Amino acid sequence: MVFKISLFSLLLIFLTACSGESTNEVIELNDGDNFSISGTIAGSEGKVFYVEALSQQGKIDVSKTTADENGHFEILGKIPGLGMYQLRLGEGNDRIIPMTLVPNDQVVVDGTYNDFAMTPEISGTEWASTMTEYMKKYATFHSEQEKLMKEQGKLDEAEMTKRFILLKSTVDDFAIAKMKENPSSPFNIVLSSSSTPSMGFENYEKENIDVLKSVADAYSKEYPDSPLTAAISSQAYQIELAYNQYIANNSGERIAPEIALPNPDGNIIKLSSLKGKYVLIDFWASWCGPCRRESPNLVKVYNEYKDLDFTIYSVSLDKKADAWKKAIETDGLIWPNHVSDLKEWGSPMIQLYGFNSIPHTVLVDKKGNIIATGLRGASLEQKLKELLKK
Repeated sequence: MVFKISLFSLLLIFLTACSGESTNEVIELNDGDNFSISGTIAGSEGKVFYVEALSQQGKIDVSKTTADENGHFEILGKIPGLGMYQLRLGEGNDRIIPMTLVPNDQVVVDGTYNDFAMTPEISGTEWASTMTEYMKKYATFHSEQEKLMKEQGKLDEAEMTKRFILLKSTVDDFAIAKMKENPSSPFNIVLSSSSTPSMGFENYEKENIDVLKSVADAYSKEYPDSPLTAAISSQAYQIELAYNQYIANNSGERIAPEIALPNPDGNIIKLSSLKGKYVLIDFWASWCGPCRRESPNLVKVYNEYKDLDFTIYSVSLDKKADAWKKAIETDGLIWPNHVSDLKEWGSPMIQLYGFNSIPHTVLVDKKGNIIATGLRGASLEQKLKELLKK
């Protein structure tokens, strides 16, 4: 059995338990520097500490320092924004601590040379206590997993999987709870591995997708320019797409992927909030001629069936909010469910719902299952007559 982790937590290594006390010290930043990492690592006297940025292109050197005769070190440097970094002790790759740094972080790391990459005590920044506790829980999981691995050959695969999931649930439950508690925490980059399907979707909780999406939304507000923000958002939609495909393949139903986007007033409207009604998801844009020509037909069917458990959920591929709002008013699109991420063809909705042209419609039943696509004009009205028996 192999434990798989997500792209965002490749730095997490197997941990074992230890304890230590934090000095809770911070160091003064120099002009031009915007982060510091300091602390005391017993046994590291004269050894070099490195801070490195991680990207798909590899490691990038940020800063380094040498510990003094007491194992104390201080690193200062400058980073562009939220990112995935690592604190490395020595020349090898066996003593590394993941760091989700943001500008003005002043991180304190205390511990010993032998246990540096296992359970150091972290302090000095908002995510420090979460990271310290998470690593201790991971240490316990790793220790128990080692014992379980020795049972291979004695237990069948189903029993091994069951026990593995039970062991890891302590780590995952903690991570999910912390992500829900503080969606914008930088350390969620690491915690997000617990919201991904490491062993497929058979034992996967759909709630994890919502948690990951809440982190993506929070990052979009707090760290809009970080590449990790786009990566987490993309990951959330990819997982949801794969999950819904899994459900469809195993249940015979096609569940409409969740959409949760802002309306013209900035309030989030979820597609799932309309369960209990037949919903026509209408993908359109103000600049789309065929879409605008279809508007009178949509207005007609809405007025005709709105009192019979039917509504429309319009998702605009506009880029300019003013043009979007004006088209709604001009075309008399009077239903209340208008949303857009204002990303035009860069919207994740396109991949999520698998279309490459608009107008595109998806008809969803009262349980949230897709029952038809591409309905417009007379074909749409005929389908609604069949469903609503009018």
